[in-house]
Amino acid sequence: MSDRHLVLHDPDGPPETELPLDRAPYEALVTAVLAWKDPDLEPHDYEQLALQLAGHARAVADDVRRHAAALPKSDGRGALAEIVLQEADRRLSVRPKGTIRCVQSHARLVRALYERLDRLEAAPAPDRAAPPVG
Repeated sequence: MSDRHLVLHDPDGPPETELPLDRAPYEALVTAVLAWKDPDLEPHDYEQLALQLAGHARAVADDVRRHAAALPKSDGRGALAEIVLQEADRRLSVRPKGTIRCVQSHARLVRALYERLDRLEAAPAPDRAAPPVG
């Protein structure tokens, strides 16, 4: 055995050094939650799901914020990201409730944040714009 250790996550380090988000389980959870008709769960189960989705929404919002901050001020994608982030901040400022409506609201928020993140990641970097054709 070795006395050496590898640090995978430093909670006091800057956010950009954190591990990447594990997206697939949350996308599956969002899909399941939005497909619910009448799951008949206990209020504390709804609250735990809402808390889990709220925590993940905060992490995705941080990624959206970092990508948007890297854009030039004249880029409209940053303005659209800011609208989504303001809505996320507003919704996440309230403690989640133990209701199906709250859980589904947080699921829709996670989905919207991932959609915005995908658009920001898919766009070419400002300094790597495609050369003019012709």
